[in-house]
Amino acid sequence: MKILIVEDESATARRLQKLLLEIDADIQVLAILESIAQTVNWLGSNAEPDLIFMDINLSDGLSFGIFDEIELNCPVIFTTAYDQYAIQAFKVNSIDYLLKPVNKDSLAGSLRKYHKLHTRENEAQIDIPKFDIAKLALALGVSKPTFLKRVVVRYGEIIKAIEIKDVAYFYSDEKIVFMALKEGKSYPVDFTLDHLEQRLDPDIFFRINRKFLINYYSIEKMISYSKSRIKITLNPPCELESISSTERSGEFKDWLSGK
Repeated sequence: MKILIVEDESATARRLQKLLLEIDADIQVLAILESIAQTVNWLGSNAEPDLIFMDINLSDGLSFGIFDEIELNCPVIFTTAYDQYAIQAFKVNSIDYLLKPVNKDSLAGSLRKYHKLHTRENEAQIDIPKFDIAKLALALGVSKPTFLKRVVVRYGEIIKAIEIKDVAYFYSDEKIVFMALKEGKSYPVDFTLDHLEQRLDPDIFFRINRKFLINYYSIEKMISYSKSRIKITLNPPCELESISSTERSGEFKDWLSGK
Protein backbone atom coordinates (compact mmCIF):
# COMPACT_ATOMS: atom_id res chain seq x y z
CA MET A 1 0.00 0.00 0.00
CA LYS A 2 1.34 3.43 -0.96
CA ILE A 3 0.75 6.10 1.67
CA LEU A 4 1.35 9.85 1.78
CA ILE A 5 1.81 11.58 5.15
CA VAL A 6 0.92 15.27 5.46
CA GLU A 7 2.13 16.47 8.87
CA ASP A 8 4.05 19.62 9.85
CA GLU A 9 5.57 18.20 13.04
CA SER A 10 8.54 16.06 12.00
CA ALA A 11 8.62 13.98 15.20
CA THR A 12 4.91 13.18 14.86
CA ALA A 13 5.36 12.26 11.20
CA ARG A 14 8.26 9.92 11.97
CA ARG A 15 6.29 8.26 14.77
CA LEU A 16 3.30 7.75 12.46
CA GLN A 17 5.55 6.22 9.80
CA LYS A 18 7.12 3.89 12.39
CA LEU A 19 3.70 2.72 13.64
CA LEU A 20 2.45 2.12 10.09
CA LEU A 21 5.44 -0.07 9.27
CA GLU A 22 5.05 -1.98 12.54
CA ILE A 23 1.45 -2.74 11.56
CA ASP A 24 2.24 -3.61 7.94
CA ALA A 25 5.84 -3.94 6.75
CA ASP A 26 4.68 -3.80 3.13
CA ILE A 27 3.47 -0.21 3.47
CA GLN A 28 5.43 2.27 1.39
CA VAL A 29 5.49 5.88 2.60
CA LEU A 30 5.92 7.90 -0.58
CA ALA A 31 6.63 11.25 1.05
CA ILE A 32 6.17 13.31 4.21
CA LEU A 33 4.89 16.82 3.47
CA GLU A 34 4.36 19.66 5.92
CA SER A 35 2.21 22.28 4.21
CA ILE A 36 -0.74 22.92 1.90
CA ALA A 37 1.60 24.30 -0.77
CA GLN A 38 3.93 21.28 -0.67
CA THR A 39 1.02 18.85 -0.80
CA VAL A 40 -0.68 20.58 -3.74
CA ASN A 41 2.62 20.65 -5.66
CA TRP A 42 3.37 16.99 -4.89
CA LEU A 43 -0.09 15.78 -5.87
CA GLY A 44 0.07 17.86 -9.03
CA SER A 45 3.19 16.07 -10.23
CA ASN A 46 2.75 12.53 -8.84
CA ALA A 47 0.19 9.76 -9.09
CA GLU A 48 -2.24 9.69 -6.19
CA PRO A 49 -1.31 7.34 -3.31
CA ASP A 50 -3.64 4.62 -2.09
CA LEU A 51 -4.25 6.50 1.16
CA ILE A 52 -3.30 9.83 2.77
CA PHE A 53 -2.78 10.49 6.47
CA MET A 54 -3.37 14.22 6.84
CA ASP A 55 -2.95 16.52 9.81
CA ILE A 56 -5.55 19.31 9.87
CA ASN A 57 -3.43 22.16 11.27
CA LEU A 58 -0.51 22.65 8.89
CA SER A 59 2.23 25.27 8.78
CA ASP A 60 0.34 27.40 6.24
CA GLY A 61 -3.28 26.85 7.30
CA LEU A 62 -5.96 24.17 7.63
CA SER A 63 -5.45 21.20 5.32
CA PHE A 64 -9.02 21.50 4.04
CA GLY A 65 -7.52 24.17 1.78
CA ILE A 66 -5.85 21.39 -0.22
CA PHE A 67 -9.26 20.29 -1.47
CA ASP A 68 -9.91 23.82 -2.74
CA GLU A 69 -6.71 23.74 -4.80
CA ILE A 70 -6.72 20.28 -6.35
CA GLU A 71 -9.17 17.48 -7.10
CA LEU A 72 -8.39 14.58 -4.81
CA ASN A 73 -9.97 11.16 -5.28
CA CYS A 74 -8.06 8.92 -2.89
CA PRO A 75 -9.30 8.37 0.69
CA VAL A 76 -7.94 10.40 3.60
CA ILE A 77 -7.53 9.64 7.29
CA PHE A 78 -7.31 12.89 9.23
CA THR A 79 -5.18 13.26 12.35
CA THR A 80 -5.58 16.20 14.72
CA ALA A 81 -5.46 17.28 18.33
CA TYR A 82 -8.87 18.98 18.02
CA ASP A 83 -12.19 17.16 17.70
CA GLN A 84 -14.20 20.16 16.45
CA TYR A 85 -13.04 19.52 12.87
CA ALA A 86 -14.69 16.10 12.63
CA ILE A 87 -17.79 17.17 10.75
CA GLN A 88 -15.81 19.19 8.22
CA ALA A 89 -13.44 16.26 7.71
CA PHE A 90 -16.22 13.89 6.73
CA LYS A 91 -17.49 16.33 4.12
CA VAL A 92 -14.39 15.59 2.03
CA ASN A 93 -12.65 12.27 1.29
CA SER A 94 -12.24 11.17 4.88
CA ILE A 95 -12.79 7.56 5.93
CA ASP A 96 -11.61 8.10 9.51
CA TYR A 97 -10.61 10.74 12.02
CA LEU A 98 -7.90 10.08 14.61
CA LEU A 99 -7.20 12.27 17.60
CA LYS A 100 -3.56 12.84 18.57
CA PRO A 101 -1.56 11.33 20.01
CA VAL A 102 -2.43 8.48 17.64
CA ASN A 103 -2.04 5.05 19.24
CA LYS A 104 -1.22 1.83 17.45
CA ASP A 105 -4.59 0.16 18.05
CA SER A 106 -6.55 3.10 16.63
CA LEU A 107 -4.22 3.30 13.66
CA ALA A 108 -4.62 -0.42 12.96
CA GLY A 109 -8.40 0.00 13.16
CA SER A 110 -8.27 2.79 10.56
CA LEU A 111 -6.21 0.62 8.22
CA ARG A 112 -8.72 -2.23 8.63
CA LYS A 113 -11.49 0.19 7.69
CA TYR A 114 -9.54 1.17 4.58
CA HIS A 115 -9.02 -2.48 3.55
CA LYS A 116 -12.67 -3.25 4.16
CA LEU A 117 -13.73 -0.44 1.86
CA HIS A 118 -11.13 -1.46 -0.70
CA THR A 119 -12.91 -4.69 -1.55
CA ARG A 120 -11.32 -5.26 -4.94
CA GLU A 121 -7.58 -5.59 -5.19
CA ASN A 122 -7.29 -3.73 -8.49
CA GLU A 123 -10.05 -1.20 -7.90
CA ALA A 124 -8.98 2.24 -9.14
CA GLN A 125 -10.99 4.22 -6.62
CA ILE A 126 -12.54 3.50 -3.29
CA ASP A 127 -16.27 3.98 -3.01
CA ILE A 128 -16.37 6.42 -0.10
CA PRO A 129 -19.61 5.98 1.84
CA LYS A 130 -21.88 8.97 2.23
CA PHE A 131 -22.24 9.87 5.88
CA ASP A 132 -25.31 11.30 7.54
CA ILE A 133 -23.58 14.35 9.02
CA ALA A 134 -26.12 14.84 11.80
CA LYS A 135 -25.85 11.21 12.94
CA LEU A 136 -22.08 11.36 12.65
CA ALA A 137 -21.98 14.44 14.87
CA LEU A 138 -24.00 12.68 17.55
CA ALA A 139 -21.86 9.55 17.31
CA LEU A 140 -18.67 11.56 17.70
CA GLY A 141 -20.10 13.65 20.50
CA VAL A 142 -19.37 16.90 18.68
CA SER A 143 -22.93 18.04 17.91
CA LYS A 144 -22.22 20.98 20.20
CA PRO A 145 -18.76 22.22 19.21
CA THR A 146 -16.47 23.48 21.95
CA PHE A 147 -15.24 26.95 21.14
CA LEU A 148 -12.10 28.64 22.39
CA LYS A 149 -12.74 30.27 25.78
CA ARG A 150 -9.44 32.04 26.36
CA VAL A 151 -6.07 32.70 24.73
CA VAL A 152 -2.73 32.57 26.52
CA VAL A 153 -0.33 35.39 25.60
CA ARG A 154 3.27 36.09 26.57
CA TYR A 155 4.94 39.48 26.79
CA GLY A 156 8.44 39.57 28.22
CA GLU A 157 8.46 37.09 31.08
CA ILE A 158 4.76 37.59 31.80
CA ILE A 159 2.19 34.96 30.78
CA LYS A 160 -1.46 35.94 30.81
CA ALA A 161 -4.74 34.19 29.91
CA ILE A 162 -7.21 36.45 28.09
CA GLU A 163 -10.92 35.65 28.04
CA ILE A 164 -12.38 35.51 24.52
CA LYS A 165 -15.29 37.69 25.68
CA ASP A 166 -12.75 40.50 26.16
CA VAL A 167 -11.43 40.29 22.58
CA ALA A 168 -12.59 42.88 20.03
CA TYR A 169 -10.87 41.40 16.99
CA PHE A 170 -7.83 39.58 15.64
CA TYR A 171 -5.74 40.95 12.79
CA SER A 172 -2.63 40.08 10.82
CA ASP A 173 0.19 42.55 10.20
CA GLU A 174 3.60 41.71 8.73
CA LYS A 175 2.83 37.98 9.06
CA ILE A 176 2.14 38.32 12.81
CA VAL A 177 -1.35 37.77 14.24
CA PHE A 178 -2.43 40.22 16.94
CA MET A 179 -5.33 40.11 19.38
CA ALA A 180 -6.96 43.47 20.08
CA LEU A 181 -8.82 43.72 23.38
CA LYS A 182 -11.92 45.82 24.02
CA GLU A 183 -9.92 47.85 26.54
CA GLY A 184 -7.52 48.94 23.78
CA LYS A 185 -4.45 46.74 24.37
CA SER A 186 -3.06 44.41 21.68
CA TYR A 187 -0.96 41.25 22.04
CA PRO A 188 0.69 38.96 19.48
CA VAL A 189 -0.70 35.41 19.53
CA ASP A 190 0.68 32.07 18.38
CA PHE A 191 -2.39 31.09 16.34
CA THR A 192 -3.05 31.70 12.65
CA LEU A 193 -6.27 33.42 11.62
CA ASP A 194 -7.29 30.18 9.86
CA HIS A 195 -6.97 28.30 13.15
CA LEU A 196 -8.82 30.97 15.13
CA GLU A 197 -11.62 31.09 12.58
CA GLN A 198 -12.29 27.41 13.24
CA ARG A 199 -12.00 27.67 17.03
CA LEU A 200 -14.19 30.74 17.67
CA ASP A 201 -17.98 30.94 17.91
CA PRO A 202 -19.17 31.87 14.38
CA ASP A 203 -22.19 33.65 15.83
CA ILE A 204 -19.84 36.19 17.43
CA PHE A 205 -16.72 36.25 15.21
CA PHE A 206 -16.47 36.60 11.44
CA ARG A 207 -13.48 36.59 9.06
CA ILE A 208 -14.14 39.66 6.88
CA ASN A 209 -10.94 39.24 4.84
CA ARG A 210 -7.52 37.62 5.02
CA LYS A 211 -6.30 40.07 7.67
CA PHE A 212 -9.26 40.54 10.03
CA LEU A 213 -11.39 38.29 12.23
CA ILE A 214 -13.81 40.56 14.06
CA ASN A 215 -16.20 40.38 17.01
CA TYR A 216 -19.73 41.50 16.10
CA TYR A 217 -19.79 43.78 19.13
CA SER A 218 -16.58 45.56 18.04
CA ILE A 219 -18.30 47.06 14.98
CA GLU A 220 -18.81 50.79 15.53
CA LYS A 221 -19.81 51.90 12.03
CA MET A 222 -20.15 50.48 8.52
CA ILE A 223 -20.21 52.31 5.20
CA SER A 224 -20.52 51.12 1.62
CA TYR A 225 -17.03 51.00 0.12
CA SER A 226 -17.82 49.69 -3.35
CA LYS A 227 -20.59 47.77 -5.08
CA SER A 228 -20.26 44.79 -2.74
CA ARG A 229 -17.59 45.67 -0.15
CA ILE A 230 -18.17 47.25 3.25
CA LYS A 231 -15.72 49.42 5.19
CA ILE A 232 -15.90 48.81 8.93
CA THR A 233 -14.90 51.14 11.73
CA LEU A 234 -13.82 49.07 14.70
CA ASN A 235 -13.82 49.84 18.40
CA PRO A 236 -11.10 50.10 19.55
CA PRO A 237 -9.76 51.61 16.31
CA CYS A 238 -7.08 49.89 14.25
CA GLU A 239 -4.43 51.56 12.09
CA LEU A 240 -5.11 49.01 9.33
CA GLU A 241 -8.20 49.41 7.16
CA SER A 242 -10.85 46.77 7.78
CA ILE A 243 -12.85 46.21 4.60
CA SER A 244 -14.86 43.10 3.80
CA SER A 245 -13.47 41.22 0.81
CA THR A 246 -15.59 40.81 -2.29
CA GLU A 247 -15.64 37.02 -1.82
CA ARG A 248 -16.91 37.27 1.77
CA SER A 249 -19.28 40.22 1.48
CA GLY A 250 -22.38 38.09 0.83
CA GLU A 251 -21.64 35.83 3.81
CA PHE A 252 -20.81 38.88 5.90
CA LYS A 253 -24.19 40.46 5.22
CA ASP A 254 -25.92 37.18 6.08
CA TRP A 255 -23.88 37.00 9.30
CA LEU A 256 -24.86 40.56 10.23
CA SER A 257 -28.52 39.68 9.81
CA GLY A 258 -28.14 36.56 11.94
CA LYS A 259 -28.62 33.99 9.18
